[in-house]
Amino acid sequence: MSTEPLVTLNGSTMGTRWSARLASHHDSPDLTIALQEAVDAVDRQMSTWRSDSDLMRLNATAPGRWVDVEAELIAVLEIAAEVTAASNGAFDIGVGEAVRAWGFGRAQGQIDESAIRTALGQQLRATVECDRGAGRARRLNDRNLDLSGVAKGFAVDQMAKVLLQRSVSGFVVGLDGEIVANGLRPDGRPWAVALEQPDPSRRTARGVIEVTNRALATSGDYRHRVQLGTDWLSHTIDPRSGAPARNRLASVTVLADDCARADAWATALMVLGETEGPVIARNKKIEAVFLIRDGAQFKEITTLRD
Repeated sequence: MSTEPLVTLNGSTMGTRWSARLASHHDSPDLTIALQEAVDAVDRQMSTWRSDSDLMRLNATAPGRWVDVEAELIAVLEIAAEVTAASNGAFDIGVGEAVRAWGFGRAQGQIDESAIRTALGQQLRATVECDRGAGRARRLNDRNLDLSGVAKGFAVDQMAKVLLQRSVSGFVVGLDGEIVANGLRPDGRPWAVALEQPDPSRRTARGVIEVTNRALATSGDYRHRVQLGTDWLSHTIDPRSGAPARNRLASVTVLADDCARADAWATALMVLGETEGPVIARNKKIEAVFLIRDGAQFKEITTLRD
């Protein structure tokens, strides 16, 4: 057991910040550079803010035509398709038009009522084909793809991959609520990860969970939202209706073996709501913490393993 201090490395990407905590003897300028390059590569491939990203090139290409893309984007498209099928469409990357219509992402709060009317009532199911061997992908229908429900989790997985390739065995890396914890702290204890209180006005911890060799992702209705009249609408789009998810869930935190799947499932369970979400999580053996609004308080449901 060591009392070696921890260091925190960090940088900016995707409109937020990434961080890594690890034992001080692993700290080096080139490690920070490698971590930054890992998240920048994901942004370069999957951003909806960059017109030159692989994702936006795919969106701009007519359905049926192949587009050369990197292996990482193909991996994320395949993970997205897996969660779409397993969640019966509660998660889907074909929500790009609806995301913008309701004022999220590049729309930056500007709601488009005409586009909302077009999106409402539609099943926003994307059909994408990947050719991993040839390094290419194509849309098979005219859905605008948005990877915001899975790309950040994948970026955290990529940071963890960098550290493991450099034989860093004890670390925690995070990006905007998506986290991977590997090994133990230098003092031999598991990593303590805070679960956030669903409070739009400030960031405070509701509780702490100790984890090792696990990924976590949280989706909530309190951080990224827009106001429509007297109502606040969450950024989480229900692909089955074309509208923001509306239920009593304040947040869902999912634990998984990798952060991309944790990220996608946290989004799916938010859409499924306070009744169906826990049922699906138990049936699929997904470890999750549901916070349900109950007046001014919160009720907690967990499907965590003992």
